[in-house]
Amino acid sequence: MSSSPDSEKSAVADAGVLWRPDALRCAATQLWQFAEQVGMGLSRRSYADLHAWSVRNPGAFWRAVWEFCDGIGELGPEFLGEGSGGGSSGPPGPGLEFFAGSRLNIAEHYLRPASAGGPPPAHTALTFIGEDETKLTMTHGELRAEVAACQRALAADGIGVGDRVATMLPNSPEALIVFLATASLGAVYSSVSPDFGIDGVLDRFGQISPTVMVAVDGYYYNGTRHRTAARAVEVASSLTSSGASLRRLVIAPYDRSDDACAAESSGDVPESSTSWAEWLAPHRAATGDDLTFERLDFDQPVYILYSSGTTGKPKCIVHRAGGALLKLWSEQRLHFDVRPGDRVMYFTTTGWMMWNWLVAGLASGASLVLYDGSPFHPSPARLFDVADRCGVTLFGVSAKFIEGAMKAGLRPSKTHSLDTVRTISVTGSPLAPEGFDWVYSQVKADVHLASFSGGTDICGGFVIGDPTGPVRRGEIQVPALGLDVDVANADGAGLVAGSQGELVCRNAFVSMPLRFWDDPDDARYRSAYFERFDGVWHHGDFAEWTPSGGIIISGRSDATLNPGGVRIGTAEIYRQVDQVDEVLESVVIGQRVPAGGGSAASADTRVVLFVKLREGLTLNDTLTAGIRSQIRAGASPRHVPAVIAQVPAIPRTRSGKLVELAIRDVVEGRPVANVEAIDDPAALAHFADHPALGT
Repeated sequence: MSSSPDSEKSAVADAGVLWRPDALRCAATQLWQFAEQVGMGLSRRSYADLHAWSVRNPGAFWRAVWEFCDGIGELGPEFLGEGSGGGSSGPPGPGLEFFAGSRLNIAEHYLRPASAGGPPPAHTALTFIGEDETKLTMTHGELRAEVAACQRALAADGIGVGDRVATMLPNSPEALIVFLATASLGAVYSSVSPDFGIDGVLDRFGQISPTVMVAVDGYYYNGTRHRTAARAVEVASSLTSSGASLRRLVIAPYDRSDDACAAESSGDVPESSTSWAEWLAPHRAATGDDLTFERLDFDQPVYILYSSGTTGKPKCIVHRAGGALLKLWSEQRLHFDVRPGDRVMYFTTTGWMMWNWLVAGLASGASLVLYDGSPFHPSPARLFDVADRCGVTLFGVSAKFIEGAMKAGLRPSKTHSLDTVRTISVTGSPLAPEGFDWVYSQVKADVHLASFSGGTDICGGFVIGDPTGPVRRGEIQVPALGLDVDVANADGAGLVAGSQGELVCRNAFVSMPLRFWDDPDDARYRSAYFERFDGVWHHGDFAEWTPSGGIIISGRSDATLNPGGVRIGTAEIYRQVDQVDEVLESVVIGQRVPAGGGSAASADTRVVLFVKLREGLTLNDTLTAGIRSQIRAGASPRHVPAVIAQVPAIPRTRSGKLVELAIRDVVEGRPVANVEAIDDPAALAHFADHPALGT
C-alpha cells in the first residue's frame, strides 16, 4: 500500500532529526517571545515566516531587537540614512549610514547598573580560569570599579573619541576591562592574543597606530609558561620608531593575586613600560558609580578586527558600535536563547572574533566564563571539567575541538554531569554529521546544538541556530534574522535545495563593516565582498540549501577543489577522513599539474590529501587504501585524492582554521604572503617538495 502525501511530507520533515524542543521549551525561548512582540507569533507561523518578515522590514526588525533588549539611549528614526541608496531595505555596500541620529554607547549596555535593570553589584560578572589553575571571580560591582579606574587611566593618557587602544592579552579580565573602558570613552579597541609573533602584531597594530597598548607578562599553553613582556617592549619600540602615536605600554600580570601584583615592582616589568598596578593606582578611588559613557552615533567605530592575513597583510575591519550591539544581541538573545543569569563560555583567544562574541554575553545579562590555555591540557576533558565546575549554560567550542574530543575517545555523558548546559555552540569550520552524532550520543541528548557560520567580517553569523526548531544531522538550522542569505550560481541567481554554490547576502545589515582602515575610497572593501556580484555580499563560502530549509557549508569557495571541472567542497573529504581512526588531522588541496604530461598552460587539478597520523604510525599502502576506500564509499569516486601524503604537523591560523591556500602555495612553489598569520609557520616546510608529490 502506498503512503499518503501527508505521511511522505512528515517523513521528509523528520529526516535526520537528532533533537526537537518540546512545546514548553519552545514557548519559553526569547525567540518565541520576540516573535509574539512583533506580531509574528510562532504558534501560528514558522521561523521562515519570521525570517522573511525581518528581511522585508529591516528597520522594524532591528528596532524591535533594540526595544526587546531594552536599549539605553536613542535609536535614530531611519534604518538607512539619506545617501545610502536603495530605500529602506537597500542592497549591501560601502558607505551606508544606519540609524542616523542615534545616541548610544555599547559599554553602557555591557555594564548596565541594577538601577537600569542590570544585575545586582554582588552578582558574579565573570570567572577566569587559567590552564595553570589560576582562578579569579569578579562581581559586577568589582568589574564596574575596575573599568572606572581604567577609564580614568586612559583619559589621563589623552584617550578620547576615535583614538585606538590595543591589547596583547589572553582571554583574561584585563582584556575585558580595557575594552569596556576604551568603548566607554568612544575610543576604538583592537586586540591580538599574546602568542602572536612580533611581525604578526606589527602587521596589525602598525596599520592603526594605537596610542596605548596593554600586554601581558606571560601565558600558559599545554603546560608551558611563555614569557611575553620583552616581546611587547619590542613591539612598542617598533611602533614608536615607525612614527606611530604610542604613548604608553602597560604590562599586566597573568596571575592577578596579591603576590603576583607585588612582584611587578621587583623587575618583572621592563623599564620602558608601566605595570598594570602602577597605571591604575592613581585612579583606584574611582568606583562603578563614577563611570561615564560617551553616547555617540550608531556608526561610531568600536573595534577593529583583522582578517587572517594568510594571503597578505591582514585587512583592518572597522566595526560600528550600534551594529555590533544589535547583531550580537539578536544572535545571543534570539538564536542562542542567552538569558539574564546564564553562564556563557566560549573557548577562544582575543585574536578571534568569538572573543567579541563571548564578552557580549554581559549585554545579555549573562555571567562570563573566561578560560585561557590549551583545551586539552592536562587532559582532553579539560573544557568539560570547567563547564561542570562553573555551571555553564552555553558551552561554545570550535568544530576542530569536537573532532579532537572524538579522536580522544571522550564520552562526557558518562564522566560529567553537564546538567546546566542548555546550548552547545560550534563554529570556526563546518561540523561534520558525525560530530552532530557524537554530541547527541556522547555529550548530552537533550541539548540545543547550535552550529553557526559567519565571520570576522560581520562579527557574527549568516546561518545560525534556532532554539525553537529541530536540529538535523549535518545541517546548520536557519539563516540569521535580518539577513537575506542565499546560495547563488556563477551568474548570481539563487539556487534550489541540493545545488552547491556561493553563499551570499542580498540586503544591507547593521553589522556590515563600517570600512577598512586606511581605505579612503573603499576600494579594498568593494574588492573583498562586492566584485563578484554587483550589489550582493559575496562571502566566499561554498554552500547549499537542504530540503528542510537548513544549510550545509562545504568549505571556503576559494579553496574549493576542481578536479576534471567538477567543484568539490573540502569539508566533504574531511568528513570521511575524520572517520579514519589512525588519522588525527588532515588538510586537502587542489594542486595544479600539467594535463597529460603537457605544459603548465594546459594544467589540470589533482586532489592531494595530507594526513597527520597518531603517534608512532606510518602511512603505508594498507592505510592509504583504507582512506581512499572510506572517501569513495562515503563521498564519491571523484572525491578520492590522487595523492595521500603523511606530514608531522598541519598548520592552522591562530583561530584554528586550516590554511589550505597557504599550503597550496608552498606545494606549487609560491611564497606565502604572511606566515605570521599561521600558528606554526615552520610546519609549512613539511609540504615543500614533499617526496609523495613527485609522482
